[in-house]
Amino acid sequence: MYTPILATLGFILSPDGQETLLVQRNKRAGDQHLGKYNGLGGKMERQEDIFSCLRREVYEESGLQCEVATLRGTVSWPGFGGTGDTSEDWFGFIYRIDRFSGIPRASNEEGDLQWCRVGELHLLPMWEGDKYFLDMVFDDDPRIFHGCMPYRDGRPVSWSYHRG
Repeated sequence: MYTPILATLGFILSPDGQETLLVQRNKRAGDQHLGKYNGLGGKMERQEDIFSCLRREVYEESGLQCEVATLRGTVSWPGFGGTGDTSEDWFGFIYRIDRFSGIPRASNEEGDLQWCRVGELHLLPMWEGDKYFLDMVFDDDPRIFHGCMPYRDGRPVSWSYHRG
């Protein structure tokens, strides 16, 4: 039976649409994301819906309030977390946050927050698999994507998706 951890991953756009706010995971030794840039988000809690999870996680990690967010896609990541026999399956709801209020913090407990140019994200150290879907987060195609990206030993082994 497939019982993944449900999570959100949000990409906050700057008002001019040219940059997105990312966290550079550089603060916790032993962090499986150490050194990588990532959007904001995390695990859904038992008593919340997925949009409430996004809003809570973005606020906790950045101090910003989501005002307008668009679901851009979903990704199933079987085998993403953990290693070997303790691997975890994750299922993420990927959002683009088009309007927010507040002033972002400089950092959080996981790392430093940085505005990064959308057109240069492929140059950053990120999870290898993120680069397969990031263009769809920021493009003008209104269709939502739904993908599956199995992981083994910290690397994606395949990628398939549909838009509809």
